[in-house]
Amino acid sequence: MKTIKLTEDTRKDILDRLLKRSPDNYSEYEKTVADIITDVRTNGDRAVFSYTKKFDQWESHADNIRVTQAEIEEAVRSIDRPFLAVMKKSAANIEAFHQKQLRNSWIDTKPDGSILGQWILPLSVSGVYVPGGKAAYPSSVLMNVIPAKVAGVKKIVMTTPAGADGKVNPGTLAAASIAGVDEIYKVGGAQAIAAMAFGTESIPKVDKITGPGNIFVALAKKACFGYVSIDSIAGPSEILVIADETANPRYVAADLLSQAEHDELASAILITTDEKLAAEVGRQIEGFLQELSRTEIIRRSLDNYGYILVADSMDDALETANAIASEHLEILTRDPYAVMTKIENAGAIFLGAYSSEPLGDYYAGPNHILPTNGTAKFFSPLNVDDFMKKTSLISYSREALMKVHQDIELFAEREGLTAHANSIRVRFEDGI
Repeated sequence: MKTIKLTEDTRKDILDRLLKRSPDNYSEYEKTVADIITDVRTNGDRAVFSYTKKFDQWESHADNIRVTQAEIEEAVRSIDRPFLAVMKKSAANIEAFHQKQLRNSWIDTKPDGSILGQWILPLSVSGVYVPGGKAAYPSSVLMNVIPAKVAGVKKIVMTTPAGADGKVNPGTLAAASIAGVDEIYKVGGAQAIAAMAFGTESIPKVDKITGPGNIFVALAKKACFGYVSIDSIAGPSEILVIADETANPRYVAADLLSQAEHDELASAILITTDEKLAAEVGRQIEGFLQELSRTEIIRRSLDNYGYILVADSMDDALETANAIASEHLEILTRDPYAVMTKIENAGAIFLGAYSSEPLGDYYAGPNHILPTNGTAKFFSPLNVDDFMKKTSLISYSREALMKVHQDIELFAEREGLTAHANSIRVRFEDGI
């Protein structure tokens, strides 16, 4: 892990390197993804079954593509009771947090008879993609599904790849059962995204697709956006830690490694004002690497996108943190709440020595599906609003319209839209 003095030049270099990890920079896969989407859109189930055999090595068909209730019950029975109990506690925390995000429809009436309002309704059908194999994360099932359930989505459809034996990861199915998924289909990759975006004979079309995936899944979501809504085009995981001389270097090192283990493209960055802390964190990281699994992945991640940045001042550290706009931001300083008030861009902020990033990943309740690759400057964590749609309500009485009709007609005429003006004018052509 590189220790670097924080300057304007090093900040720019790091930002440039981090942006190269974006899914937008993998255009060589776009034609492959586009061909899969076209095939699924044209040939439906036949294409899905063909890709499932090609990529997942098992024979799927209309009678086995959907996970049965018996399969779900078998999966739940196979999960050890303590883990099942923890998943249920986590689900309760996630639900309680997202319940606070609910908003109500509203109507504003005036004495002249004008009525304005906003009608808030849930989406009808939401789709969630869940990776399979080594990247099977039951926590992401809970985070994707529970906000949709809180929003009141009528039907939630999940797609996830099965193994060569035609079985889905039991942890995934148990989490889906806890969260309340309505239908689960054994299909992965770009073909799963296309199936949910356009519908096939077996898999229903959805209104929105959420959930993480590999580069093919990310590019498929991007290509299908517009035919269906999506949460985001997620990039690799990131953590940024802001620390001063009061931070525990062992905690800092452990927290940086918690994200570096995701994959080789993950980013782990420490910005500190204390050179002694920087050196000790580096030593602690080397010590942990002798104990942890996934060491090869962690080392490649740290070699490529791991930095310890030594800043001259906390103001410099904060300026860099806001420029990076990290997915996860930990603040380990003497007064983390004071530092927090100066943060403008972050997916989630973790305050203090006992609020490490995995607390948010698994248990606390806020969503762990967060903006990456600097998009925290304009995107938010997945939330209940993502599963709602808002409709404006407008009703004017004749009295209310009479007061303003000439203003509207003038506006329309200045835009050269005479039919717009006429639509208002005809209501008063009797002169009354």
